[in-house]
Amino acid sequence: MVVSILDYGSGNVRSLVNAIQHLGYEVDWIRNPDEIEKAECLIFPGVGNFGFVCESLAKEGYLEPLRKYALSGKLFMAVCVGIQALFEGSVEAPEYKGLGIFPGMVQKFNSKDKTVPHIGWNSCAVRSNTQKEYYGLKPHDKFYFVHSYMIPATNLQLPSDFHVATTRYGDEMFVGAIMKKNFLATQFHPEKSGAAGLRCIQAFLSGNYEKPISGMDTQLLENAAGGLTKRVIACLDVRSNDAGDLVVTKGDQYDVREKANAGGEVRNLGKPVELCQRYFEEGADEVVFLNITSFRNCPLVDAPMLQVLAKAAQTVFVPLTVGGGIREIIDPDGTVHSAVEVAGTYFRSGADKVSIGSDAVYAAEQYYANDQKLTRTTAIETISAAYGCQAVVISIDPKRQYVKSPDETKHHAIKTPHLGPNGEEYAWYQCTVKGGREYRDMDVVELARACEAMGAGEVLLNCMDQDGSNAGYDIELVRLVKGSVNIPVIASSGAGVSEHFEQVFKETDCDAALAAGIFHRKTCSIEHVKEHLQNSNVLVRF
Repeated sequence: MVVSILDYGSGNVRSLVNAIQHLGYEVDWIRNPDEIEKAECLIFPGVGNFGFVCESLAKEGYLEPLRKYALSGKLFMAVCVGIQALFEGSVEAPEYKGLGIFPGMVQKFNSKDKTVPHIGWNSCAVRSNTQKEYYGLKPHDKFYFVHSYMIPATNLQLPSDFHVATTRYGDEMFVGAIMKKNFLATQFHPEKSGAAGLRCIQAFLSGNYEKPISGMDTQLLENAAGGLTKRVIACLDVRSNDAGDLVVTKGDQYDVREKANAGGEVRNLGKPVELCQRYFEEGADEVVFLNITSFRNCPLVDAPMLQVLAKAAQTVFVPLTVGGGIREIIDPDGTVHSAVEVAGTYFRSGADKVSIGSDAVYAAEQYYANDQKLTRTTAIETISAAYGCQAVVISIDPKRQYVKSPDETKHHAIKTPHLGPNGEEYAWYQCTVKGGREYRDMDVVELARACEAMGAGEVLLNCMDQDGSNAGYDIELVRLVKGSVNIPVIASSGAGVSEHFEQVFKETDCDAALAAGIFHRKTCSIEHVKEHLQNSNVLVRF
């Protein structure tokens, strides 16, 4: 069977293609509305903003052919914003109409009791029948979600031949999947959900709609469906070494070179694609590639990180984030590429999210200089508008600055038990740019709040003081930022043992914890970290 994928300019569809090909199926692209009715199996991917998706469908003439096909009884699958587009509309973009196959409006999560977007691994279970699984959805499995808007499970009006799998986030229950024979629509990304997601895709493509579950009771179903896991993320700092080879390295307070007695060469801790594959197999919930040199003299289409992503995404079925160089760039021949074009190129190569560092600081400075008014022109704003806020991560590189009293600074200072060099009891965290080489007159709270207002969906919170120390995360820093924004926060810098992950999750309630060196050097494996977390009553995915 040939699997046809609708190509209308959505985000990362490369991973969906890779997953289908990995399962042994041939893939074909639908790039003309007239081709839809000829497909024997059609997948409708949706990544990003509801308005962008529906506007693109309408502009290219896909709306009616797609609606007709979805109701035809042929094999049809919709993913992420794809399931939302099956409804009448969304509060995200009320001026745009959906396909209207199902009645109802897509709503935004309530952020009063939780962070939004909903990012990470959660359960998805059919609660109306505990003795069957549909399209391989097992109640104890975790699937990868990344979205700010959802279809409420309450008062849902669907034809009686459809089954609904629901997911709980905080106090809200929403639709995780809608299915019947030859029809599957998921809010989660099966192509990014590891073995569980591949099993779901395989069951759909092979027509394995339902099968009995033995020994499943209602209480076990409720427990299994009850929580978003904490994420353990592996980070790969990628750069060219002195010989021109692309390597994974690790800094010590951002210095990636060996000490002078070892020749002062760039630390080489492995090859990017091989390490990414290893971490996927060990159970990493996500992998982050940080391009710490940006390959500034290279044309966009030849950027080495595009090749790394494309290769890794062929066999790694968890989310991939790429950072470094996500800005407007000019090729050596003078060709200008906007930030949203650069991001789109990385998405099409296999990235799910992009991370913005120094340019986030510059954008925040502009935001405050403009009386906290949006310009709609920054990289954060343009990428978020096209692909959704969940696709934009800001990477913050702060340095602790001590003061004797909060009155000595205009910035957000905290009282700390870790006294400064002259006995100072207070400190604030100063933002840096250019890999920590230049300091700016802005603190982490100001930066995080500005970027959230501009449309960022997640914070990757590094710490120059803890980087490479193996002494644990800066708990005070993580707690400060976590309490200042309503978007997910990833703790980074300083992990040395499994207990550091437990500490940062329990003492800050951060959403994810990232590490690099201890995984690269095999000081501690991802599997060992997760075993420790599970034994410490921290919910994780296995």
